[in-house]
Amino acid sequence: MASRYDSHTQPSPEPLWREVTGRVLRRHRHERGERLVETARRAGVSSQYLSEIERGRKDASSELLAAVAGALELSLLDLAREVAAELARVESVVGAARGAGAAARPVTLRSIPAGSTPAATQPIMPLSRMRGPVALAA
Repeated sequence: MASRYDSHTQPSPEPLWREVTGRVLRRHRHERGERLVETARRAGVSSQYLSEIERGRKDASSELLAAVAGALELSLLDLAREVAAELARVESVVGAARGAGAAARPVTLRSIPAGSTPAATQPIMPLSRMRGPVALAA
């Protein structure tokens, strides 16, 4: 199975929110010239956990992100804007690489009851009620 980062066999998927959030937090910490333990102490989290967040390994709660952002003198809104801007920049690069004619296909979400086969699936909710992109974990 090809690695997620193997550019020779498949195009790179767009980065996850947690990965970009971690990069933004790390960049701000480095710009301040701080060590991980200093920022973690002010945020009230362990340095190990902050390290995992910065490396995009952990999905942090909004409360924890607010604490880390505050320790870096950022608001949660500032952090979210920077992450969104970075994702938009990456999407524009990835979209250009895919070609202008490649449009995204709509996705239908279905629930598979326990013990049934995929042919017996039922919709979770109509797409008209969905508000935005949805990420699923397997």
